[in-house]
Amino acid sequence: MSIETRKLNKRIVFFRHFHYYAGVIVVESAEETIQRIFGDSKSSLGIELANLTSRFRALEKVKYPKPEKTRFIAVANQKGGVGKTSSAVNLAAAMAVGGSHVLLIDMDPQGNASTALNAPHSSGDLSVYDVIEGRKTIAEVKRSCPDIEGLDVVPASIDLSGAELELAEMDNRNNLLKNALSDYLNNCEEPYDYVFIDCPPSLGLLVINAMCAAQEMLIPIQAEYYALEGLGQLIRTIGLVQQHYNPILTVSTMLVTMFDKRTLLGREVFQEVKKHYPNIVLETTIPRTVKIPEAPSFNQSVITYDPHGAGAISYREAALEIAKRSKTVLSVIAEKQENNK
Repeated sequence: MSIETRKLNKRIVFFRHFHYYAGVIVVESAEETIQRIFGDSKSSLGIELANLTSRFRALEKVKYPKPEKTRFIAVANQKGGVGKTSSAVNLAAAMAVGGSHVLLIDMDPQGNASTALNAPHSSGDLSVYDVIEGRKTIAEVKRSCPDIEGLDVVPASIDLSGAELELAEMDNRNNLLKNALSDYLNNCEEPYDYVFIDCPPSLGLLVINAMCAAQEMLIPIQAEYYALEGLGQLIRTIGLVQQHYNPILTVSTMLVTMFDKRTLLGREVFQEVKKHYPNIVLETTIPRTVKIPEAPSFNQSVITYDPHGAGAISYREAALEIAKRSKTVLSVIAEKQENNK
């Protein structure tokens, strides 16, 4: 969105406009102002502004339903550049803005999720590396996001990059994160509604730890055909984890990212994924917009960096859709738990 568009959008959002009609002062809503300005010209700018304004107002009025118990969601895709970390960060932020209590665990040595939530994560800083090595607890390591109330983060640093070699010989190495998380949640004062785990773009021991600690998998998929190539491998890996380590693990959500509705390719990819996974693909898609990757450079999620933009609104809509599915997903997990007693 251009600077001029943003300025116009802000004026429309924050002010109600007045004009004279037949000698009477008429008060307009934002949508009415846009319609009067652009009329029947079918301007793409006018349509976009009206759509975003309407969606933002709808989100401000809605109440996000909270799950009956904590949902543990690992966000993973071994292919890089598909919006994995952006999705983990912004869904967690959107849930917190919606009133939920959220914990985000950064399991990626790059620490990009920690950057986006303004959590210190230089080499030597306390991080999830110290947790899985057993030196510190999550309570000692976690930080509160300064921009969003109700959002805590367990940061990751570059020190985590050597963890897989160090953990390889440890007993119960696949459940180190699960055990630490369980100990923390059993003793924390306020329960969490959601625990998101941002996984590295690989299928190694760190991802296995995340899958064993989680009950659900959320898979971001870029709206391009080559992004689908690794999906089968990831599904097979999840199947192996289900078979050997975590039988209740459920692929509950797929989210199409970097979606451009103007292109035939983007629409075809979305329909193809929807055809193969009709019950878990979200109806909400995340558009390709510069604000999403730009926000972390200011140590923010796009939810706070550009709250009225297409990226923030789409992630909030996706979070709402995930929240509304809580009852169904938790019932599936409960059934799996019962069958594996």
